[in-house]
Amino acid sequence: MKIAEVSKRYGVSTDTLRYYERIGLLRHVPRNGSGIRDYDEASCNAVEFVKCMRDAGMSIESLVEYMELIDQGDSTREARKELLARQSIAIRERIADLERALERLQYKIDHYDDIMADSERALRPEE
Repeated sequence: MKIAEVSKRYGVSTDTLRYYERIGLLRHVPRNGSGIRDYDEASCNAVEFVKCMRDAGMSIESLVEYMELIDQGDSTREARKELLARQSIAIRERIADLERALERLQYKIDHYDDIMADSERALRPEE
């Protein structure tokens, strides 16, 4: 699959895909006889994984570290698991932060509902 097809399929720009390859996130993208990238299933799986982890907020540095660990083989399984566990904790902390922000927003919305209801009552003539 050519880079433009991969870009469209995963919603990642071709520049980003080239950057990911340059910094080591996409390590084994095959090339055809003319030197043009020809993504295979494994490369597409790597793109999908990187995109998922970036969408989850994982840093480029952590992803590079993770991919380096994969290349080092099975002996790094525990280290990879720990890296992903740290990412899981970070996501849970972000979710908690977002839930607190949502609660605060809802409080403000409810507050405005109360103020507007009070204003409407004040404008209505006594019955």
